[in-house]
Amino acid sequence: MGDTRTLTAVFTPDENGWTMAQLAEWPAIVTRGRTLAEARAMLEDAAREMIASYRDEGREPPIGGGSVEPFTIDFAA
Repeated sequence: MGDTRTLTAVFTPDENGWTMAQLAEWPAIVTRGRTLAEARAMLEDAAREMIASYRDEGREPPIGGGSVEPFTIDFAA
């Protein structure tokens, strides 16, 4: 049996109609797809590849450990 974790996927449409996909807990994993379904599949593939790469190097994936907080910025400045 494998280790299963639930992470937070963030999907953001871009100006060209594509969807950017990223993991909130592991922001280095970022990809995109023409559709939400394609972006989701690409994100899963990217995450699996990154996990395999880290494990091949004998390291554990750096998942989590960050923090979330509100951030205010003045767009008029």
